[in-house]
Amino acid sequence: MTRFTRAELEAARDRLVPDVVADGLRVLFCGINPGLMTAVTGHHFARPGNRFWPVLHLSGFTPRLLKPSEQGELPSYGLGITNVVARASARADELTAEEYREGGRLLALKVARLRPRWLAVVGVTAYRTAFDDRKAQVGPQERTIGNTRVWVLPNPSGLNAHWTAQTMAEEFARLRVAAETETETEA
Repeated sequence: MTRFTRAELEAARDRLVPDVVADGLRVLFCGINPGLMTAVTGHHFARPGNRFWPVLHLSGFTPRLLKPSEQGELPSYGLGITNVVARASARADELTAEEYREGGRLLALKVARLRPRWLAVVGVTAYRTAFDDRKAQVGPQERTIGNTRVWVLPNPSGLNAHWTAQTMAEEFARLRVAAETETETEA
């Protein structure tokens, strides 16, 4: 793995990282915002301690463990990635409540345009702030955006010690089963 200097990482601050999306995805995963490693590489969830890619595989969403650089394969599995807030920062606590709320508004417009079956926001605190839903918990939400259902997943950051990779994978798998069941009943 390429190692970046502190200066290279800091130079990526506020950079935008393109979404990995397509129309009609099964699940559109939504991170909080890109970290500096993601901004430098252009690959979502690129920080080595982030558990998104391993959990995605452990939960059965992908047939093998993908590297962040293989994110372009996600749409072939009916999956995509976006963020609540587009700009990169070193930590999510650098974002303002207004950025979260505006990000939630823009995310709703994106979801209405792309029409995924499920929007999966990874981070309950980000979801609560972006959608002004202070009581939201991890799991399926009552909120819909058009016909898109919403599920809140645990934040896969290595800093989220409340969830292990295994318990996170179990929650991701609950969403996968719901998305698959919904697809089967539509067929």
